[in-house]
Amino acid sequence: MSKMDRILSKILLFSFLLFTFLFFSSNVVDALSNSVTLYSGRPVKYVFWFIGDGMGMNHVYATEMFLERESKEPSIKNLDFTRFPNIGWMTTYAADSYITDSASAITAMATGKKTYDGVLNMDPSLKTKYKSIAEMARDMGYKVGVLTSVSIDHATPAGMYAHQPSRNNYYEIALELLDSNFNYFAGGGFLQPKGKDGKQKDIYEIAKEKGYKIVDNIENIRLIGKGDDKVIAINPILDNSKALPFAINRLRGANIGLSLADFTRKAIEVLDNPKGFFIMVEGGKIDWAAHANDAASVIYDVLDFNEAIKVALDFYKKHPFETVIIVTADHETGGMSIGFAGTKYEVFPELLSYQKISYDEFSKIVQDYRVKAGDQAKLEDLLPLIEKYYGLSILDESTKKALEEKAKSGDKEAKIKLQLSLNDYEIEEIRKAFSVSMMDSQKRPKDYRSYILYGGYDPLTVVVTRILNQKAGIGFTSYSHTGAPVPVYAIGAGSHIFRGYYDNTDLYKKLCSLIGIDPFKEYILSSESKELSVSISK
Repeated sequence: MSKMDRILSKILLFSFLLFTFLFFSSNVVDALSNSVTLYSGRPVKYVFWFIGDGMGMNHVYATEMFLERESKEPSIKNLDFTRFPNIGWMTTYAADSYITDSASAITAMATGKKTYDGVLNMDPSLKTKYKSIAEMARDMGYKVGVLTSVSIDHATPAGMYAHQPSRNNYYEIALELLDSNFNYFAGGGFLQPKGKDGKQKDIYEIAKEKGYKIVDNIENIRLIGKGDDKVIAINPILDNSKALPFAINRLRGANIGLSLADFTRKAIEVLDNPKGFFIMVEGGKIDWAAHANDAASVIYDVLDFNEAIKVALDFYKKHPFETVIIVTADHETGGMSIGFAGTKYEVFPELLSYQKISYDEFSKIVQDYRVKAGDQAKLEDLLPLIEKYYGLSILDESTKKALEEKAKSGDKEAKIKLQLSLNDYEIEEIRKAFSVSMMDSQKRPKDYRSYILYGGYDPLTVVVTRILNQKAGIGFTSYSHTGAPVPVYAIGAGSHIFRGYYDNTDLYKKLCSLIGIDPFKEYILSSESKELSVSISK
């Protein structure tokens, strides 16, 4: 072989290798960008899907830190679901924003379709209605349950059965709930049972006509069980938004009725059958607490959510090869951080245990005082209540020095009392907020500065809660949602598919594969509510 032939041979070999590398590299990249890990086994009989609304990683981690608040060294205690063997991460952006709302988020997870914020199970043009994973499960023969700690017509539970251009169409959403033929609804009530104008036919009457049994007292809820069908179980104690009260209020002996765990336990009793069930459970008050930047209330509702998951976990242990449990969030709320400038490299989760009330309940106390005190209102009247419910106090110099001496000798209570004492800056912020809280709500400033300071909530409550958060080393960046990815935890049959990093629309595909539905088809409801199946590209 001549020298020229050898050169040509090397050029051809190099070209071939380069072509092969580029060809396979492009295919690998294409495969990685388009593939979704799916389940290919027999359909899973029992599906539990838990959604901690607004529950980001820091909400979870702060709760685990709080559980070890008595530890002498930094440590955490895992929640039951953070010990699940399969963990993934999920992006949450909507069709029109990097920051999703609950309606567009649940649409993505329940239908595999991105839509605009505020829209439920419809495309951005508002012309196409998509069938949800829960509706498909129903049609596959599963019994279906939808549980929530907020109103049953709120965005996340509504994503299981409703198709509306606006999440605020509460009456229309409730009508769709009654047409769903789902077997069990539980938790909160209906926000607008007689419509926005209060003149529509009562949802409770229509429910009875549709064959639903509404149960709203503890004794009768406890009597529900196997053999009951089309049940709407409503907590006997609800807040003004028809939601369950915050779990933290149990600390002061408040009767808040049943818990998510109670309703989950009852769901299993009602829905267990030879064909299996599909249960969605939402911890909705986690989100509400995070909107208000109330870290302690976030933590107690995450703990309440975990108790419901423990009920499912007990069931899983009896049916490990037929059950899957998925725990995730629809988005992160509040931009919650573990770490605050004022505490530098330290966090003191134990301080949050001194809060004994949720932000909404303390706001009621403040507003009741405003009405009663009128022009005679003064902050000094509320300071004892701030200390009672938040542990925060103003110390005189002699008391402070005495506590400092005790703290030096290792007195833990003295140290905590000092940590919870208010400094001059904090006292001034409380005084400013108090003066605004004592104004009629219509006369309060509505400018940018006021929103950044108080977020539209009662000013005194926000500032007192913020001060305790910051003393504990917890911060928030927003009164709204953020665009942060959220964790996914899974255990049971097919749960390995939830590992990795993927979009919320892929969660839908994974759920489809678990119950034997082709995830690469569109399931469209026409205006006549007939299903059309259209193949789309993988």
